Amino acid sequence: MLSEVGRQSPTKGLVRGAHVRTADSARTVVIRPRSWWVPVRLGELWEYRELLYFLTWRDIKVRYKQTLLGVGWAVLQPLLAMVVFSIFFGRLAGVPSDGLPYPIFAYCALVPWQLFARALTDASMSLVEHQRVITKVYFPRLLVPISAVLSSLVDFGIAFAVLIGMMFFYKIEPTVNIVTLPFFVLFAVITALGIAFWLSAFAVEYRDVRYALGFLTQIWLFATPVAYPSSLVPERWRPLYGLNPMASVVEAFRWALLGKGQPPGLMLWVSVAAVVVLFVGGLLYFRRMESTFADVA
Repeated sequence: MLSEVGRQSPTKGLVRGAHVRTADSARTVVIRPRSWWVPVRLGELWEYRELLYFLTWRDIKVRYKQTLLGVGWAVLQPLLAMVVFSIFFGRLAGVPSDGLPYPIFAYCALVPWQLFARALTDASMSLVEHQRVITKVYFPRLLVPISAVLSSLVDFGIAFAVLIGMMFFYKIEPTVNIVTLPFFVLFAVITALGIAFWLSAFAVEYRDVRYALGFLTQIWLFATPVAYPSSLVPERWRPLYGLNPMASVVEAFRWALLGKGQPPGLMLWVSVAAVVVLFVGGLLYFRRMESTFADVA
């Protein structure tokens, strides 16, 4: 079976790695059979860095095009969720909040959670939404889910600025642990991207992934200590709880910004191991299925 280069028709464009001699080009392209091992060409991703920038910028513009509130949605969504959680979990159910005012306790967790949920949803359906481009011209398909995840950082930045304002309002000073925050933001991004590699490849062939995503994120939200502290989880179950990487991210955000919650420990290392497996496995599976995207999309 030929690789994607050989399988695509001339109207769909040539794949990188299959070069054709022309009067203006002396480059030679070799078409090889596809093997089970499809390496990730990092140099190729770097060559297409400008395309990554334009795809990311396009995703940002399309998201807020013809919207009433524009970027205000980046603040409104976590704020409304915070209000609902504060009423039902904080006041009515009396869920503990580690000695913090419940609104900021919940909002501090909702900021990284919204980053993860938005990045996962957008990146998982990104190949389907870009199917017209994918079937006509070649570029590294990895750029599509990566750009969707990067565009979610804009919403995160806006929501994070509101979080800083809330900390001033409640007179909470950030701890020195705030210097570790970029690592946990990156960790949330890599988690979303690793899962999105799997789901985006599935979504090309099985369109009901779109419907499963909503259910997945809802269940995942309540499996993550957003509305409740992780201290409610028995100590002996903490390492197993780390199999949910977002549990470690949310807990680390509260620890780094508010000085509450458990410091990173064994649970975090379990999460790191889980994310490495998800990311590497998803990346290899995505590359394995990449040559079929143009035919199935």
